[in-house]
Amino acid sequence: MICKPIIKSDDYLYCLLRDGHINSFNEARERGENTDLTQSNFRGIDLRELNAEGLDLSNCYFRSCDLRGIDFSNARLEGASIHAARISGAHFPSELSAEEINLSLTHGTRMRYL
Repeated sequence: MICKPIIKSDDYLYCLLRDGHINSFNEARERGENTDLTQSNFRGIDLRELNAEGLDLSNCYFRSCDLRGIDFSNARLEGASIHAARISGAHFPSELSAEEINLSLTHGTRMRYL
């Protein structure tokens, strides 16, 4: 069951991303801090420079986000939506077909793994 994306104002690491502090988020993760980003609302946020290695971003909402250059190849994106996002240079998991990515980008469908 897919639920509505939420803003997790009580999650410090999530708030770093929402406030545009991508490098601070990356540094915190390098120090071993963890967060649950599933089902998060990232609408309109510039996430360039995000280290997405190993992140579970399933069921997240990335509408109108700037995702350029992010390597999502080892992140989980099942159920995520990237409607109207900027994705130039982004690398998606090989399990996601180009058609699935395009449908999400142009129509807002949630991406499904093959």
